[in-house]
Amino acid sequence: MYLETRYNNGSASSSHGVYARNAHGQEWLLRSDNVTYRTIGGSYDLYFLSGPTPKEVIRQYQGGVVGLPQMQMYWTFGFHQCRWGYQNWTVLQEIVDGYANAGIQLETIWTDIDYMDQYRDFTNGAMNFPVPAGQAFLAKLHAAGQHYVPIVDSNIYAPNPTNGSDSYEPFQRGAALSAFIRNPDDGDFYYGDNWPGFSVWTDYLVPQGQQFWTEELVKWYGDIPYDGIWIDLSEASSFCVGSCGTGRLQENPVHPPFRLPGDFNNVDFNYPEAFNVTNATEAASAVAASSSQVAANAATALPAATTTSSSATFVRTKPTPGVRNLDFPPYVINNLFEGHSLLKNTIAPNATHNDAFNTTEYEMHNLFGHQIANATYHALLSVFPGRRPFVISRSNFAGSGNITGHWGGDNTSKWGSMYFSIAQALQFMMAGIPMFGVDTCGFAGNTDAELCNRWMQLSAFFPFYRNHNVFASIPQEAYRWSSVAAATRTVMNIRYSLLPYMYTLFYEAHTSAETVMRALAWEFPNDAQLLNVDNQFMLGPSLLITPVLEPLVTTVKGVFPGVADGVIWYDWYTL
Repeated sequence: MYLETRYNNGSASSSHGVYARNAHGQEWLLRSDNVTYRTIGGSYDLYFLSGPTPKEVIRQYQGGVVGLPQMQMYWTFGFHQCRWGYQNWTVLQEIVDGYANAGIQLETIWTDIDYMDQYRDFTNGAMNFPVPAGQAFLAKLHAAGQHYVPIVDSNIYAPNPTNGSDSYEPFQRGAALSAFIRNPDDGDFYYGDNWPGFSVWTDYLVPQGQQFWTEELVKWYGDIPYDGIWIDLSEASSFCVGSCGTGRLQENPVHPPFRLPGDFNNVDFNYPEAFNVTNATEAASAVAASSSQVAANAATALPAATTTSSSATFVRTKPTPGVRNLDFPPYVINNLFEGHSLLKNTIAPNATHNDAFNTTEYEMHNLFGHQIANATYHALLSVFPGRRPFVISRSNFAGSGNITGHWGGDNTSKWGSMYFSIAQALQFMMAGIPMFGVDTCGFAGNTDAELCNRWMQLSAFFPFYRNHNVFASIPQEAYRWSSVAAATRTVMNIRYSLLPYMYTLFYEAHTSAETVMRALAWEFPNDAQLLNVDNQFMLGPSLLITPVLEPLVTTVKGVFPGVADGVIWYDWYTL
């Protein structure tokens, strides 16, 4: 979907939009005088959105085509903390206590894949995250009015059939239902590769897929009373080419075909721009350590299990009349991967669903993220009857805002990533997925006090407010630096005082397709100078946010739109 505004030499502008509905692999070429649509399957249903204002175009798209965003629970607008690397329930309690001791309101604590038993969905590691200790932790957390959200990956581990101790009941139950996508070459399940090893993926095109997913989430809730679900890897992601586990399940559990963050000689020494100015000695040490690590790795082989990533030659294929080559179609879309392959890093296009039409992933790939989010939404209705489900997911489709929120994926601890998050958020407001936020302070790489300070300030005005990073990097909870803690307390007081305002904006989005975060050009559509403003945004119709987006500065550059037409702006702090 695109939105175009045309400015008419000082008179009122006119805006329109087009939604081109197609779920196949595709690419759009936007040029100054035309748009070219290319798809490798299906047809385009073109919806023309007449506007004439930007907000009307967005309202027509959401309210008239893909559906209105879901209404969220009030507590979800609080502050969330996560990290890939929280080792056990005791560490989680230390994080909760750390925020309390710092006087920073923490609404929700999250866990990444660390809690799982060998990275397997719907399990808890008996050593680090045992169920009894988890129940005690969550009872205390819930008694304090706080919440817990765990990650759930999109793949289901396929146990080693030659090892009785490798039994994994969720797989057995799903297999009995025929709830998994299949490999057309042998009719068995499609076995790709992910964190736990060779895995399968749930088939949400058939009723037994929803049945399996609901039953597993309900059963697991009986052990671990979570409050929402975070869906990851829902592109869906696979670490190998094709059904690489076929005939090899006896090798499970296999190591991912790459070093994990934090593994030996895989420490991240990256820091934000200007770190060498504010922390010269530490920056020099990081450069030296990084050089040593690179030298050591030059002579170190990757784990043996990299053999799960079978090689393939990605080339253009010549069409054969009457024959469809789903894995290597004649037209090669520009999808960024090596050779532009449709096979790499995902379920292969020829993988087949269990419906009556034997629908393939060639048709369904771009819908998998929407399907698993939808299945999770409806599963949570069974877990919490009468309560609004809280789902955050990685891969989405048009209309996903009806059922899920979204986070911006694996960003980096760089000022540029923070800057880009504004444009990214505005795109998701257009898309009708307003429950959006990014990994505050950055996911990959090490943050520093200045970047984390500014990012905690900026994200306080995003609907979904979460700090999250990878365990190869330094801890970055907001209380780790006194300056960040002080800035966080200040900005969080503002955010919490604005929660009724933000909640009202979501109600208006849910009922009438209003936007929550807004580009200045949407709110003041007749001022052509605002078209390229991407360092500021509006929160609803009343608040103008002008964040600090670069290091080593004490002033910001921005505009006060509408002043020439009599709009009056008030300073938040002094009124």
